[in-house]
Amino acid sequence: MKNGRNPDASPLFLGIESGGTRTIVLLADGEDHAVKRAEARPANLRLLSDAQLIRHFRSIAKAFPCPATVAIGMAGARTETDRIRIRRAAAKVWPRVACHATNDLETALAAGRMQNAKCEMRNANKKPLRHSSFFIHPSSFSQVLVLSGTGSCCYGRDSDGKTAKIGGWGHILGDKGSGFEIGLRALKAVVYYHDREGKWSSLGQRILRALQLNEPDDLIAWVQTASKTEIAGVAIEVFAAWKLRDKIATDILKGAAHSLAQDAVACARRLDLSTSSRRRLQVPVRFILAGSVLLRQPRFAAQVGNQLRKLWPGAVVVPLKRESVWGAVELAKEEFKGQDSKFKAGRETRVERRAPELVQSLKLSPTEQRNQHSTNLDKLPLAEAISLILSEDAKIPLALMAERKKIGQAGKLITRAFKRGGRLFYVGAGTSGRLGVLDASECPPTFRTPPEMVQGIMAGGQIALWKSVEGAEDDSLAGARAIEFRRVNRRDVVMGIAASGRTPFVWGALGEAKRRRATTILLTFNPYFKIPRVTRPHLVIAPNLGPEILTGSTRLKAGTATKLVLNILTTLAMVRIGKVASNLMVDLNPSNVKLRGRAVRIVQELRRVDYATARTALEKSGWVVKQALARLMRETTT
Repeated sequence: MKNGRNPDASPLFLGIESGGTRTIVLLADGEDHAVKRAEARPANLRLLSDAQLIRHFRSIAKAFPCPATVAIGMAGARTETDRIRIRRAAAKVWPRVACHATNDLETALAAGRMQNAKCEMRNANKKPLRHSSFFIHPSSFSQVLVLSGTGSCCYGRDSDGKTAKIGGWGHILGDKGSGFEIGLRALKAVVYYHDREGKWSSLGQRILRALQLNEPDDLIAWVQTASKTEIAGVAIEVFAAWKLRDKIATDILKGAAHSLAQDAVACARRLDLSTSSRRRLQVPVRFILAGSVLLRQPRFAAQVGNQLRKLWPGAVVVPLKRESVWGAVELAKEEFKGQDSKFKAGRETRVERRAPELVQSLKLSPTEQRNQHSTNLDKLPLAEAISLILSEDAKIPLALMAERKKIGQAGKLITRAFKRGGRLFYVGAGTSGRLGVLDASECPPTFRTPPEMVQGIMAGGQIALWKSVEGAEDDSLAGARAIEFRRVNRRDVVMGIAASGRTPFVWGALGEAKRRRATTILLTFNPYFKIPRVTRPHLVIAPNLGPEILTGSTRLKAGTATKLVLNILTTLAMVRIGKVASNLMVDLNPSNVKLRGRAVRIVQELRRVDYATARTALEKSGWVVKQALARLMRETTT
């Protein structure tokens, strides 16, 4: 049997759900009969390298026969780039087996849909539901998963496939109504009432007993080392106290239920913001309760349900009765149905969904070509290798001179943006991104600019400044989101930096910036581009530096040239908005001894005064050079 496709046997479908606590694997047939179930170590995509991801899948594959299709729901899978990573790794382990990759929320929601479909099939008198003056069939319900376990999240999908998510920010930023929040609120509450009333509450007694602690002071040391799961474990004592009508526990759980219900309703509203508020509340929504807190505490789940029905009249509230890994199996079955009935061996199906090509290079980028002068780089004596590198670097200014008119145009565009109150954004990945962040960070101390005036956007975020982030540069949607959340507008300039010119993150950012009517510039070292008009930036600067000494290492000539261009652009733009007098930095920020000395010399030069007079003027002006200059000018004229 190959790939679960023996024509004489029922196909088998493999569902995998990986979370922060564990991975559950289920193999089932087309009739939803479980063939084999197993548990494996936890896995969060954001915490795994590609190699670790492949090893995780291989450990699963060893214990299961090859399926017809596989569906993988993994914590941390948020973007299309994340899903591509999962499919790539799966293709290494299950060759020629179609894979549906998603997150663990989607698998749980699919399990809820599967459960609801079976309920509808058992209903012999299945009829459309009547709401006000219109009929709605059960299949047209929007579904909202309300998840509360150690963490919490709400995730919804409507009948058209539109999704919405509320929460999922982790225990520091979010997790409202979760086991962690309930446990943490209990710990805070018992010490609060102890301070206020001078006595230790019954809930506090329960917590000390459960944690094997002797007195309230012992909580200080315990909580400093307690894990998220251990703090969530305190919620068990809160539920036990609630059954005995403990007031503190009652207040905590009332608030938790209200938070979960409000988030769930907010998620439902986001599924169709175009519908009027009144009509939207009439549309039935199926709220599916999941997670250990809601499934193991039916009284609390009922309280959440009551809140939901108050906030959303007509809401249908049901618990998720099947393991959510069944949702992964269902997604694997749907993937199988979407395959060509005449499956061709050797053909990989939907292993990778590539974004459409934004640009085409007529020739291989110089950044990827081999430099014929350095083919013996590994054998050259050190002195000769240094001479070779410096001789190649000496070609950079000539290449940039050939593009000086475009560099000048870029300088004018940036100057115009600054004068209109706009901002400059550098966007890049790897070396290109780091250099953009570097130039942006140097503007405030050099020219006393506000930090938001020149900003660097790095693929993969802050952590990518010092280490590689898997797949960050390939995520065009992440580039677009970065522009969206910086609230880029038509007064701004967005400059993409891409040595080879093909970085999807950069193109995603440029596309979103152009959509928002910002001015867009691309700095690349591939002059062979053919860029479609619809995606072409307003200005393209493309010097030809030739191949790198070390093939493909754009931290060399391309990196040096990038630093030169960025230096030119911000320096000349700052000159033209009045931050330079003669060749002196009259807007520098004298934040240390060296810069204070420089500030004094600048004032001396421009006002022809002695050291003591210049320093006194600066001290009286709060070490703002322009104010010191103005003060001395006034004193001279009077």
